[in-house]
Amino acid sequence: MTWVLLTLAGGLGSAARFLVDSAVAKRNRLSLPAGTFAVNATACFLLGLLAGWGLAHPGHAGVNAVLGVGLLGGYSTFSTASVEGARLALARRRLAAVAQPLLMLVACLAAAALGIVLAGR
Repeated sequence: MTWVLLTLAGGLGSAARFLVDSAVAKRNRLSLPAGTFAVNATACFLLGLLAGWGLAHPGHAGVNAVLGVGLLGGYSTFSTASVEGARLALARRRLAAVAQPLLMLVACLAAAALGIVLAGR
């Protein structure tokens, strides 16, 4: 049963990623891939919340797997972020190619830490 829920949650996460990325892309005035940035930062925040909740409420491995691996695994897209960084480098946008992954790393780590802290309160 867990595998079925994992699969469904992964599909829902992918659909949510598409919706969020599309909504951000419509409003993005930057020449950077802000949609992927927003998706990955929110995924890390939500995963931090889930991890913090899981630490405070042990014994729910199935819920953590479906929501963390399935839903948020389907929602986040670090592979797309890597491709976008490579495209920036190939377009000779060196500053953007370096700044984009570094800013995303810092934002994602901070978002995950914030989620863990908030869930622990």
